[in-house]
Amino acid sequence: MGQRMSIAEYRKVKRKPSKYRNKKVKVDGYEFDSIAESKYYQQLKWLQECKEIASFRLQPRYLLQEAFKKGAKTHRKIEYIADFEIHHKDGSIEVVDVKGVKTDVFRMKEKMFHKRYSHKLSIVGYKNGKFEEL
Repeated sequence: MGQRMSIAEYRKVKRKPSKYRNKKVKVDGYEFDSIAESKYYQQLKWLQECKEIASFRLQPRYLLQEAFKKGAKTHRKIEYIADFEIHHKDGSIEVVDVKGVKTDVFRMKEKMFHKRYSHKLSIVGYKNGKFEEL
């Protein structure tokens, strides 16, 4: 059997970098998956303080497909967890995802979201110090 590592040894072990090289960031007690996502959160806070938007939510969940059973197999529901949901002053809702790249799985969920929901879906990236729609 292998030896157990001490806590000090465990902390020294290099952790594998994230798949997309994102660095997790904590702001106001929330943990964000990337620096860009944390900057977008701070921008939304500022917009809300300046009364440019009514409100916003973090990590809203959207049901894309209900769970179902086929034969003996049960299939789990499919959900899309966005980064932000913005409630504009005119009553409209915008769903925002901060991304570096659109993966194949995301592209599929994006289509399913558009079929089921009428909200605007914005995919933004952070380049050269500003957010751009992808």
